[in-house]
Amino acid sequence: MKLENKSLQSIKDMRSFASDNNSSVHPLVMEAILTANKDHALGYGDDPWTIEAVNKLKEAFTPDCEPLFVFNGTGSNILALQLITRPFNSIICAETAHIYVDECGAPVKSTGCQMTPLKTTDGKLTPELIATCLHGFGEQHHSQPGAIYFSQCTEMGTVYTVEELKAITSLAHQNGMYVHMDGARLANAAAALNLSFKALTVDCGIDVLSFGGTKNGLMMGESVIFFDKELAKYAPYYRKQSAQLASKLRYLSTQFTAYFTDDLWHKNASHANEMARMLYNGLSQFPEVRFTQKVETNALFLTMPREVIDKLLEKWFFYFWNEGACEIRLVASFDTTPEDVQDFLTLFEETVKY
Repeated sequence: MKLENKSLQSIKDMRSFASDNNSSVHPLVMEAILTANKDHALGYGDDPWTIEAVNKLKEAFTPDCEPLFVFNGTGSNILALQLITRPFNSIICAETAHIYVDECGAPVKSTGCQMTPLKTTDGKLTPELIATCLHGFGEQHHSQPGAIYFSQCTEMGTVYTVEELKAITSLAHQNGMYVHMDGARLANAAAALNLSFKALTVDCGIDVLSFGGTKNGLMMGESVIFFDKELAKYAPYYRKQSAQLASKLRYLSTQFTAYFTDDLWHKNASHANEMARMLYNGLSQFPEVRFTQKVETNALFLTMPREVIDKLLEKWFFYFWNEGACEIRLVASFDTTPEDVQDFLTLFEETVKY
């Protein structure tokens, strides 16, 4: 559904299952921003809030990592990919990958690399799929496979297991390639698997991570975390050239301190996953609904009759994933309530009966 089909006021008054980007900012995160908003502080990251946030990230991942804070997800992906590729490289990804579908060609423009998208059934790459692209090494007429990109969790809401991650990184490193994980929703994957961030990144051989929180209670900003010291050496210069260095960096970084205090990230992600599961349990009772992907985190992909979708859209805002197939995507957030879920299910049931 396109925004222009509804008035701005009607959208403003709606609750939403459209995206976790539409959620509010967690009160504790907002409080952290307000706490940092006092007196003067050195700019560009030389402030106590940024130093504290960096230490929090090092505690969660590894003391040897190098985190850099940036403005947004596209910026984080560009920065990561610039560091691990040369313009003659190709970047292997799923055809549903965020860098391929939703970033307006920014990674290609910024890196000069060719994208090699692979068709998947669930948004997940496998060593077998990747292996079909591992050719032309040393041949000057061909782009050289240089990096593998994937999201955890995927754009389809599915989750890579530790074993699957290790298989991909092992194949990449055997062929002299780097692995970039887009962790915009890494918290949801970690909560679903009941694993730490370290277990899903450092321990699996990930080279660089785009680590986000905007979809899980933060206002804005991400961190690009380098697990390879050589990659990190030139990262600050690439960040500056990519227009991703904030002068008043404390307002970005302090959010991550709040995010890691008392496992706020886990509480938020677990709640979002739980609300998605509640929605799944309710909708799966109806024969009119068919789920097209496993529900493993906070996103649901499903089909239902078009007339039911149109009725639901009168009260709830969400997106089509494949309008021709009447496939929609519903996304739960940290601030989705059980009442939201029940209201949606009630309207669905009333619509089907009608």
